[in-house]
Amino acid sequence: MSVIDALDTFVEHYRQSHPTLLSDYDPEWRSACEVGQPIRALGEAGDKIVWRPSRRNSLAQDFSGLENALETEIHADIKDYYGRYWSSNLAAEAPDGHISMLFLWNQDDVERLIENLIGHSMACKQNKAPFSVFFACTEDDSELFLSINNATGEVQLEDPGHPPIRVVANSLEDFLPYLVPSPSAG
Repeated sequence: MSVIDALDTFVEHYRQSHPTLLSDYDPEWRSACEVGQPIRALGEAGDKIVWRPSRRNSLAQDFSGLENALETEIHADIKDYYGRYWSSNLAAEAPDGHISMLFLWNQDDVERLIENLIGHSMACKQNKAPFSVFFACTEDDSELFLSINNATGEVQLEDPGHPPIRVVANSLEDFLPYLVPSPSAG
């Protein structure tokens, strides 16, 4: 099974578990994953929009600028993960606890991710840690996050500003099948 197959399987399970996903509507922050028109939910102050993870038309060259800036190739698993869907974050239960999987909402979000990764790259160099790309946050009250080691493809647990704590899985392909959609949606 490839990363794309494993991600598609998880997203399909997520869609089945969460047939209706709502997010705050922002006319300045639109996404291809929005469905229909904004609605006003009873008792809510602002409009909401129904959304669902939506496959991107193609695996865009989102990371070519980052590769040039860092003078390194970005691991294929990272490109596959972030290039597959437009989506809000998706909550899941992993073997070690709750995570919030990060996704890209729109093209502006791609640019924001790249800017954050440039900063993260500088922090990795400063801490003499291998460059990694974050893809999930852990518990709400924790700063720990999950990342993909750019050189090896290993999924690792990290604390900002420190070297990786430990390897969680040998690859994203190995990690994704163990995720279960969580009741608290993105």
